[in-house]
Order: sequence, then structure tokens, then C-alpha cells
Amino acid sequence: MFTGIIEEVGKVERMIRSKTGARIRVTASAVLEDTRLGDSISTCGVCLTVSELGKNFFEADVMNETLSRSRLGDLQPGSPVNLERALQLNARLGGHLVTGHIDGTGTIESITQDGNALWFTISAPKDILRYLIEKGSVSIDGISLTVVSADERAFRVSIIPHTAAQTTLQNMGPGDKVNLECDMMGKYAEKLLYGSDEHRAKKSRLTESFLTENGFF
Repeated sequence: MFTGIIEEVGKVERMIRSKTGARIRVTASAVLEDTRLGDSISTCGVCLTVSELGKNFFEADVMNETLSRSRLGDLQPGSPVNLERALQLNARLGGHLVTGHIDGTGTIESITQDGNALWFTISAPKDILRYLIEKGSVSIDGISLTVVSADERAFRVSIIPHTAAQTTLQNMGPGDKVNLECDMMGKYAEKLLYGSDEHRAKKSRLTESFLTENGFF
């Protein structure tokens, strides 16, 4: 479990692909402090298990499911990656609860300046957008951000200068892919309301009149 507050930007030293998945080596410094074999490190939002450690690097295995869901497979030697160690229960929760289990990828459509902020418009599949709400949380490449607006095609977030300077967003532009993880609460709520995928398409019985009749309003 993570918070979406990036600790540092590391660099991919190598990515070795095979039929069974991939092996990635990332150079880093801050996230290696107190890290042991078997610990988790969020790498551009993907929870990876440390399988080898060096003085200035860690290695992790990446399964095919992760490669198909995320943009890790597109990384090349030299690619910058957002890094965060797993959350400690006695630490401040500065962002929101992020699992490191990517739902899919989106594409940056535009970046516009607004005073000291940058507005990112990101297109995404409908099965991701349905979980995004105004003022809700989303993880973009492991960064905890607030959704400003969302429709059936895309959503928008506003980036402060500190976030842009301390993450990979400073090097990204229109057309670039980003890893997306929706707030887990939305997925749990949907499951409880609709049950299985078979019932998801059916109209919910949780209407305004139902809530009124049962004393919620």
C-alpha cells in the first residue's frame, strides 16, 4: 500500500524481456534506505517486489499481466520513473490509499498553463472513467492527484509546480501514456451495489425516491 507521494525519480538501467515477463533494474538512492529483499516499491504506480538490491539500484520481476495493464513494457534504459516505498502505518497519509495495482493506461491529450499550475487533460477507457468523480482521487504514474472534472472520454487534473518538478510529469507531453489507478472505494461500492459483471449493466435500485422513502432524505 502506498500514498501517491513520490519520494524520488529513478532511472531504468535495463529492462530484459522474455516470454514469461520481464526483469527491470532501476537506479535510485532515497527509496533504497532501509529497503530489504521482498519489500515493495511503487514504480510509476506499479507495485513491484524487490528481488535484488545493490548500493544504487534494485531489481524486480514483472509479470505479463502487469506488462499488459501498464506502460512498464514501454520503458527503455534511461527512462525516468516515479518511486515510492510502501506506506508505514505510523506515517502521515499525505495523498490517498494507493494499492499499486494498475487499472490501465491513459494518454495525455493536452497540457496548458494556468498561472502557476499545469492542467493535464488525459483520455482513458470508459471502464476507468466510470470510477472518476469531481474532487475524487486518482493515481497517475503513482502520483496521488485530485480529479477536477471527468466525462465519458477524458478527465482533467491540475498540477502544482512542486509536483511537476519532483516527478516524471515534467518530462511528459501530449501523446505520452500514463499508468492509472482508480480509487479502490469506487470499485468496492460498485461491486456491493451491482454484484457480478452480469448485473452491472442493470439499472441500480438505489434511486433518489428509494432513499427518500427509507428516510435518508
